[in-house]
Amino acid sequence: MQYFVSSDVLSAQATDCIAVAVFEDGQLSPSAENLDKASQGALKRCFDRGDIAGKAGQLLLLQDLSGINSPRVLLVGGGKQGKTTENDFNSASTAMAKWLNESAAQSAISCLAEIPVNNRDDIWNIRQTAMNTELALYQYSQTKSKFTPTDKPLEKLGFLATDANLSAYKKAAKTGAATGHGMNLARELGNLPGNICTPTYLADQAIKIGQQYPSIKVDVLEEADMAELGMGSLLSVSRGSRQPAKLITMNYGGGGDSKPVVLVGKGLTFDAGGISLKPAPGMDEMKYDMCGSASVLGTLQAVAELKLPINLIGVVPSSENLPDGDANKPGDVVTSMSGKTIEILNTDAEGRLILCDALTYSERFDPDTVIDIATLTGAIIVALGSKASGLMANNQDLADDLIKAGNDSFDRVWQLPIWDDYQKQLDSNFADIANIGGKEAGSVTAACFLARFTEKFKWAHLDIAGTAWNSGGKDKGATGRPVTLLMQYLLNRLGE
Repeated sequence: MQYFVSSDVLSAQATDCIAVAVFEDGQLSPSAENLDKASQGALKRCFDRGDIAGKAGQLLLLQDLSGINSPRVLLVGGGKQGKTTENDFNSASTAMAKWLNESAAQSAISCLAEIPVNNRDDIWNIRQTAMNTELALYQYSQTKSKFTPTDKPLEKLGFLATDANLSAYKKAAKTGAATGHGMNLARELGNLPGNICTPTYLADQAIKIGQQYPSIKVDVLEEADMAELGMGSLLSVSRGSRQPAKLITMNYGGGGDSKPVVLVGKGLTFDAGGISLKPAPGMDEMKYDMCGSASVLGTLQAVAELKLPINLIGVVPSSENLPDGDANKPGDVVTSMSGKTIEILNTDAEGRLILCDALTYSERFDPDTVIDIATLTGAIIVALGSKASGLMANNQDLADDLIKAGNDSFDRVWQLPIWDDYQKQLDSNFADIANIGGKEAGSVTAACFLARFTEKFKWAHLDIAGTAWNSGGKDKGATGRPVTLLMQYLLNRLGE
């Protein structure tokens, strides 16, 4: 997909389709009014006949209008004028992109940037449109024997601009597209079945990204390397699997001598729960337990595509969690890389066992900030559903920055406490710490466990169990979140 910006007169644009916004009660956006005037009232007549009501995401195609060079004009509903929400805009821009891709229009001009959305500006609209277009055009096909690609897919999408905002619009479109590319990579990895997307496959994908972008240096530690480093907690999880664990490091150096931001992504490519076996219904979806790692790969790719001036390191501990004669047993005690001993009371609380060693490993990079991303607890779904990711941090300034990035990107988070009061729930009679803290505050105690391995740096934890995946129904699959949030956080750090 190519994106471009044009300041030519709208009615004279040489493109297959022009998409303009219309609102409820027959109100037209400025570009729609422009085309209505050029076509001698054709758009208004559609409202008068009741052909379109202007509801968010509603579409109406008009063809061969007099006075307009493009053979198609697509009316896109924006909801109530002046009251369009972010969800309304996402619905409108996504519906536009899907329709354009399935029509014979291979080039189009979008004028949706002029829709007033809450407190957003046109730059946000452009970025969101480019990102939503990439997401809308994604199709999963890798494990389908019969797949028919779109006959005449959308190839070029332009944005109407003035001479004054041409440069800003180009940058916004580029940023939105790169973010969409990163999200689609995360979606593809999350959607792949566990027999394909193994820890070795994840490592290979990281290596391919490094080959595509020389600014990313990739290193993969094998189990023998991890054993030498004392990663007994991580390696205890992989003992029940025939797939060897991997510790993947992706180092992007674009920020000179500045300290890096480290993203640590949970890479459980399949989680059956181990000896503490999960219930059978819905277990197929446990291939998504590596979406934290997928978001790290997607973010690294997007940062490299944009050549951002920042130092960023991705650390991905990857394993499977399966029952086996050599698997972890409830009551086992393992020793982490930090030297802390851990009593395993539930083998299905394995994500924190691989993350704690990866967090300790991150110390060697002398990080400015460490953020881990993990589909860690079902409890976060009970607490927050699928709308917001859970956020916990040992530094309030970092938490505030992530909250702002979530609001800026509309990939939102909600902060939960990790007070010392909760740490008592992790007491063990037989080790330094237990890997679960009982029924109460499951997401909080999981973060409290990780916090014990982050005392040497500024750290935040994102629990994405509810936001990284859509369960059941026609939309079942990975969402690509929180690549949007992570990208916005990094852009905000750069003042962009």
